[in-house]
Amino acid sequence: MSIKVNFKKLNEKAVAPMRASAQAAGCDLYACIDKDEWVTCSKTVKIPTGIAVEIPEGYAGFIFARSGLATKEGLRPANCVGVVDSDYRGEVIVAIHNDSVGDKRIKPGERIAQMVIMPYLPVEYVETNELSDTDRGAGGFGSTGK
Repeated sequence: MSIKVNFKKLNEKAVAPMRASAQAAGCDLYACIDKDEWVTCSKTVKIPTGIAVEIPEGYAGFIFARSGLATKEGLRPANCVGVVDSDYRGEVIVAIHNDSVGDKRIKPGERIAQMVIMPYLPVEYVETNELSDTDRGAGGFGSTGK
């Protein structure tokens, strides 16, 4: 099963989201910049992709790091996982954070992140005075073993 996601180029230099392989879950997003952009150590830079997307209702685009860029260069989305909602029609911009000890360069047209389209469940939060009991209870942050 596949779904269609319309996209619009906002810049003539923009690159369409692409899968690196037939079974890849995500499509690569590309830096739509005119010249090299430097991300200094421990800083964040917003990188435009030059595209807007029309994600179907009931789905969202989740922006994840590219494993090679993260492990080899120390560059990742600043918020770890970005979310593109189905009603957003603006440019997809990836905030890239540099976790390395040196300055890193992003080149025009470079793959900077990947977007995975996933369904989500709409929820309604209902305030209550009591929650059901479980064996775990309120234990968190390693309370189940490590």
